[in-house]
Amino acid sequence: MAETKRKVAKLDPVWSRICDEAEAAVRDEPLLGGLVHSSLLHHPTLERALAYRFSLKLASGEMSEQILREIADEAHADDPSLGQAGRADLVAVFDRDPACHRFLQPILFFKGFQAVAAYRIAHWLWMKGRLDMAYFVQMRCSEVFGVDIHPAARIGKGVMIDHAHSIVIGETAVVGDNVSMLHSVTLGGTGKEEEDRHPKIGDGVLIGAGAKVLGNIKIGANSRIAAGSVVLHDVPCCKTVAGVPARIVGDAGCPQPAVTMDQILRED
Repeated sequence: MAETKRKVAKLDPVWSRICDEAEAAVRDEPLLGGLVHSSLLHHPTLERALAYRFSLKLASGEMSEQILREIADEAHADDPSLGQAGRADLVAVFDRDPACHRFLQPILFFKGFQAVAAYRIAHWLWMKGRLDMAYFVQMRCSEVFGVDIHPAARIGKGVMIDHAHSIVIGETAVVGDNVSMLHSVTLGGTGKEEEDRHPKIGDGVLIGAGAKVLGNIKIGANSRIAAGSVVLHDVPCCKTVAGVPARIVGDAGCPQPAVTMDQILRED
C-alpha cells in the first residue's frame, strides 16, 4: 500500500495530496466520512472524482446523476486536457485564495471551482456538437452555483473565480490562462448582434468584484480592472483601469496581478 501511494505521489502529486488531506479530514471530522469517501477516496483519479462531483451537484429530476456521470467520464476519457485544467485551477485557488488551506476545499466546498469544472464539461459537449446538452449543463450551473458561463466561451487554465456569485461570461468571450476574477463580474456584449461581441481577456488579468467588461474589446495581459468598473474600450497590457467608464489610472503594480491578488489602487 505504501509503495502504491509513493508511485501515485510521483505520477500525480496533486491527486496524492488530495487523498492525504481527505484521510486527515475523515480522522478530524468523522461525520464527514461519507461525503469525503464518496467524493474523493472512493475514486482512483482526480478525473473520476471531478466527474462524480459534477454529476452529484448538477443532477435533478430532469437529468439523473447516472447520465451526467457517464457524460463527464466520457469527456475526461476523450480529452485529457480537462484533467490538466482542473489541476491548474485547483492549484490557482489554493495559491491565490487566503481562505483556501487545503486542496480538497475547492472540490468539496467552493462553487467557483466547481462551476468552472462544470463549464469545462459543457464546453466539451459544445465542441462535440451536442449543443442542447451543453445548454442544459449551463442552465444547471446557473441554477445551482449562480454562475452563468456560455458553453461556447473559451477559458484557459489556472483560472480562479472567488466567491462566484453572479458571474456572467458570454458566448464569444475568451479568458486567458491564470486569470482571477471576483464575484459579480460580467463579460458581456453591448447589443443584439450575433457575431463576435464579447471581451477577450489576456493572460494573468485580475478583475475586481462587480466589474463589467462589455463588448468585443481586448484586455491586455497582466492588467488589473478595479472593483465596480465598467470597461468599454481596450486596455493595454500591465495597466490598471478604474471608474465608470473605466480609464487608465496607472500601471498594474506587479508582474502578475492575478497571482498576487493586490487590488489596492496607488498613485504613481
